[in-house]
Formats: sequence, structure tokens, C-alpha cells
Amino acid sequence: MSSLRPFWLTAWLAAPAAALLLLTPMSLAPVQAQATQATPAPQQAASPASASPSQTTVAATSHEQRGVTARAIDKVKQVAKSAGDIFSRVPCLTPKGGSKAMGSLPHVAGKLVAGKPVVIVAFGSSSTAGYGASSPDFNYPNRLAAQLRRQYPTADITVINAGVGGEDAPEMMKRLQKEVIDVHPDLVIWQVGTNAVLRNLDPGDTAKMVEDGISRIQAAGGADIVLVDPQYSPAVNQRKESAGKMVHLLGKVAELRHVGIFPRFEVMRDWHENQSIPVESFVIADGLHMNDWGYACFAQILGDDIIRSVGQIKLGVNVPADVRTYRPM
Repeated sequence: MSSLRPFWLTAWLAAPAAALLLLTPMSLAPVQAQATQATPAPQQAASPASASPSQTTVAATSHEQRGVTARAIDKVKQVAKSAGDIFSRVPCLTPKGGSKAMGSLPHVAGKLVAGKPVVIVAFGSSSTAGYGASSPDFNYPNRLAAQLRRQYPTADITVINAGVGGEDAPEMMKRLQKEVIDVHPDLVIWQVGTNAVLRNLDPGDTAKMVEDGISRIQAAGGADIVLVDPQYSPAVNQRKESAGKMVHLLGKVAELRHVGIFPRFEVMRDWHENQSIPVESFVIADGLHMNDWGYACFAQILGDDIIRSVGQIKLGVNVPADVRTYRPM
């Protein structure tokens, strides 16, 4: 037999190779898209030849996108429902008796009144990061942001969560410049002191570092500052003496540097001792971190104070700049 192939045989052998060259990524997409689906769409399974490759690709991709979008919408609805009824289980009430007239947060309130963008930095440890919340939506910075945006729907409000679990003043001071000062915030909410108590650090050393940090923030641009002291919880209460010193010293620092103090320890103690709310209603099983309700109530009281401060400025109330202590009304 001659070694030369007839023309028709050569063409017949070359056809599969030519077909492979025509399988571009676009033509492979329907196969890949169908492989990622648990079950193909019914119309695709019934008559796969009725659609062109590009049509099949678009249908598969659209099906996936609709699935992702539907799941995202369901998640948002679930979160919104939980957020809406979180206080129907236990109402969020502020402490009664012993409260003092609240001062103001002139910088952030002035920005909101003027319709200018507002940047809030929530600086702290796991209480700020939101450990214990069932969803990131329920950590206190996100709850606070949602409350302020509902109150001021046309305002440009940014709340940055700069919480890192396990840290206290020594670690926070290392990132103060980059994560707080360089952001040029209008308000800094600095939650500090709990891990120092748990680690048996000297409350005096913590107070000194916090005071130095406040001085740096004030020198950089005069942002309003609110300190948040340790939480009232079984793990903290086991070190009652150290916790008491920490709460006292942070209050003194706030008074000395003329900044706000949110007395979280006293607010949470009031929930339990005066409002008869079981500790497990606001603290998770580890006996330390707050739960959804705890974070939500904390955020609401804080947000109400900010809103009240804005109202004071709108009414022209002259509040001395050195009176900014948070005492929930």
C-alpha cells in the first residue's frame, strides 16, 4: 500500500484536532457551570441541544447568581428580624437614679449638624471586635452605625471597627497612630481595661498608657473621645479588687483629660442588680463576653447619648467643653 494517504482520509483524521482547537473557554463554560450546580435547571436537562453554548452559559450563570442573591436577601431578612425583636425579649432600660447631666460631644455633633461626613473609630479588644455576637451585624459598632444612620438618613457616617481580641493598652498603643490618629476621626470610642484585669496587669500602668494615648489623639486634631471601662461579668468579677481599681482610674483619666467615660461596668451591674436581669441574658457561656442583647443595649445607650448631644447643639445649648461625662439619663 502507498504511504501517501488519500486526501479524504487526511481530512477525516484532522477533524477531531480542529474541533479541539475550536473549544474556546466560552464554549467550555456551560460544562463548567453545570458541574458546579447540584442539579441542572429543568429546562436545560430536558433539551440541552435546544440552546446554543452561549445561551447555556448565560442561563447557568444567571441561575447561580439568582441563588446567591436569594440567599443574601434571606440572610438580610433574618438579621433584620432578629435586630428588630432583640429588645422584645428583654427591654433595654438605662439605669435609674444616680445619673448626672450629660455633657456633649461637640466635634462629632457639630459635624452632624453641619451635614458633614462623620468618621467614628471604635478602638478596643474583643468587646469591640464583637466576640460573642451571633453575627457581625450584632457587634456594637455595627449596631451603633445602624442607629445613627436611621436617625440621620442623609448623613455620611462611617464607623470603623478597630477591635482586636486579647489586646489591652500595651498592644493598642502600638497601633494607635495607624488605626486611629491617621484615620482623622471625629469620635474615638476607646474600650480598654478588661484584659489588663484578667492578665493581672497594674491598673495604674494601664491608666497611664491610656492617658498618653488620649493626649496624642487630642494633639493630632481634637477628636471627641469616650472611654469604655470593663464589663460587669463573672470572669471580671472574680478579680473584683483589680476591676474596681481599673474602673476608678479610667474615670479619673477621663476627668483629667476632659473626655467622656461610658461606665459600662456600672450600667451592666445595674442590669443585673437593679433591673433583675439574669447575667446569662447579656453575657455568653464563657462568663466574659457580651451577647447580642448586651451589645445591642450598650450600643443603643451610647447612640442615644450622641443623638442627645446633637440635639443640644441644634438648640444652641452651651455645654462646657470639659463636661463630657457619659451618665445615661
